[in-house]
Amino acid sequence: MDFTIYAEEAAQVSVAFIIGAAIGIEREFRSKPAGFRTMIFICVGSCLYTILSKESNTISPDRIASNIVTGIGFIGAGVIFKEGITVNGLTTAALIWITAALGMSIGYHNYPLAFVVSSMVVVALFVLEPVQRFINKLHKVKDYKIRANGTEQIFKEEMETFFASHNVNFRCMKMIKENNEAVYTYRIGAPKYNYDIVNTYLLKHHSVISFDV
Repeated sequence: MDFTIYAEEAAQVSVAFIIGAAIGIEREFRSKPAGFRTMIFICVGSCLYTILSKESNTISPDRIASNIVTGIGFIGAGVIFKEGITVNGLTTAALIWITAALGMSIGYHNYPLAFVVSSMVVVALFVLEPVQRFINKLHKVKDYKIRANGTEQIFKEEMETFFASHNVNFRCMKMIKENNEAVYTYRIGAPKYNYDIVNTYLLKHHSVISFDV
């Protein structure tokens, strides 16, 4: 029995554990659905399946790899959810996908690539977040679903005049009628602080029944 092989495989899954933990810490810190332990399981599990696929003489290794990608797709889909007209969880789903790929690269002994990509992921999660916040502060696009009393055109004209007067970029994506109520879907682009003005306007307007962002 060659114990050096087992020691090498143990080292592989240990590296996968460390990389999964490094990525999972950031998700856990932000209270995301797939957190610390989940990312460890994904990375270690992908690494283990890759090691086992290489050792099997009856199953093609590429079939195992393709099935890992398929299985990870189901897990990623489970963390994506829609809240109102906003879709959340895409970043976490992408992290699940790339964490599995990192585990597979470790399983194939491609340590340099795994460490380079892990570094990129950590930089994107921790270092580039302030850059994203800065961009959002300058300009951010949101979709508003606004439900209003009646179907008179005057409310739409009044609302769009308000947007234009406050330097808010807008585009009416959809307009439908439901039970004598008008439902508008607007795509609004504005500096971050301008959304407080938009929200306050909609909250105080007597014609607005509800709105989702």
